[in-house]
Amino acid sequence: MSRPARSSRRRKSDDKKPIEFLQPLLNNVPFVELLNEDGVEKIHRASMRLLADFGVLIIDYPEALEVFRKNGATIVDGNKVRIDEDTLMHFVNKAPSQWTQLARNPAKDLPLGGRHTVYAPVYGPPFVADLDRGRRASTFADFQELTKLAYMAPEMHIGGGVLVEPNDLNLQTRHLDMLHCLSTQSDKSFMGSVVFPDNARDTVDIARIVVGEERMRDNPAVSSTVNASSPMRWDDRMLSAITVYAETKQAVMFTPFIIAGAMSPSTMAATIAQLNAETLFGICYAQMVNAGAPCLYGSFLANIDMKSGAPCFGTPENNMAMFAGGQMARKYQLPYRSGGNFTASRIPDAQAGYESASTMWATVQAGANFILHSAGWLEGGLIAGYEKFILDLEICAMIARYSKGIGLTDDDFAWDAYEEVPTGDHFLGSAHTMRHYTTAFHQHQVFSMDNYELWETKGSPTSYEMANKRWKQMLKDYEQPKMDPATREELDAFVAVRKEEILAGKPRTAWKR
Repeated sequence: MSRPARSSRRRKSDDKKPIEFLQPLLNNVPFVELLNEDGVEKIHRASMRLLADFGVLIIDYPEALEVFRKNGATIVDGNKVRIDEDTLMHFVNKAPSQWTQLARNPAKDLPLGGRHTVYAPVYGPPFVADLDRGRRASTFADFQELTKLAYMAPEMHIGGGVLVEPNDLNLQTRHLDMLHCLSTQSDKSFMGSVVFPDNARDTVDIARIVVGEERMRDNPAVSSTVNASSPMRWDDRMLSAITVYAETKQAVMFTPFIIAGAMSPSTMAATIAQLNAETLFGICYAQMVNAGAPCLYGSFLANIDMKSGAPCFGTPENNMAMFAGGQMARKYQLPYRSGGNFTASRIPDAQAGYESASTMWATVQAGANFILHSAGWLEGGLIAGYEKFILDLEICAMIARYSKGIGLTDDDFAWDAYEEVPTGDHFLGSAHTMRHYTTAFHQHQVFSMDNYELWETKGSPTSYEMANKRWKQMLKDYEQPKMDPATREELDAFVAVRKEEILAGKPRTAWKR
């Protein structure tokens, strides 16, 4: 009795559908050009004036001040950098326009730049929420589950970074646990730690272990996001991480964190010019450290609610800033990071749907190459929502279909169908329809197209409830991707040694392979 049962289970496991991977989008739709050529030039000129006349504060990082001084910038008041256009653009122009981001699984390497677009999940929330357990402080168990969901989701090209903050882990060493999880529970590309320079060094060493040092000689294996401390400030934590990643030629996304009306003036022209200035300043620094270091032009902008002071998402101003940011990035021939499924809502309700879709559609039309926060964002980034993660995947999949544009081949015009089907008759049974019926139109995974009566017989499930079932099934179906045993052994040893050094207060030692 037991032998056939084992054989049956084995066949079922062997027949399991392989994990899908949606190839990076090749965006064939025209980008929205909100600014005309004169408008783009006016933004550029305003940014150059901000940098030359007002300058950028460097907070607690004299090493960066010295780098700027040696390369022709002027230091005033001890910690403010003023830089002229010629000097700034001399270095900005050294940044590459595109590259390949490596993954542990080479089949999941990602082209970055040009018209390619990749999705990455939510980053940084201190809370999580789902339909069953509600809103709560995030833990490492949540981080592990979200890592698995990002791995299982075909739409997620990047495995993640700080998917949530694991509040139950030691703050000093939690980055090691997160990087270890991202490297073992997924074989997709991952994002690096930027809180301290040693965290960045740990990230690079882990990438070398799991991706391979030889492969990393020509392309980065890590992309990390750094934020200016707007307005017009860069601090030691961000600059020290930039230094490490630039020296090792790992990709960095330079993204001012601006809430317009508070961290910038309340007009769009001034806000976009300031965002442009802060971004270019960071990219300039990276190129001064190491010419050719891969950099992404980043734009993250919300506006303040002038009545309550709360940040707003999915607004016309957010989208206008994204469109303008894309134009500025293209002017400087830099890959563009922006957007996401943003919402201020606390649960995946109608507000979340409208705000997220409004932002995400604008993101792809703005020409973003790297879309962070593509799945899971709630409450202005304070919550990673399990059901929201799943519902956001629906938007990502629709946009992937949209970005392909309209095919114009002879087969797309379906001449054989017109020849087969009598004039005035339907096309449901034609050979052309039968060839294409599984791929002709986008198919939803969670959203229901049932009529009312059929939906009612199924228990009248809401999209919230359907998404709840789907993430649970994805975790049930999850299987850890294989890793070379020698690689796993070295990774485990590295993490153990680094934890011991950190907790004992010992200086970081170079990892010898």
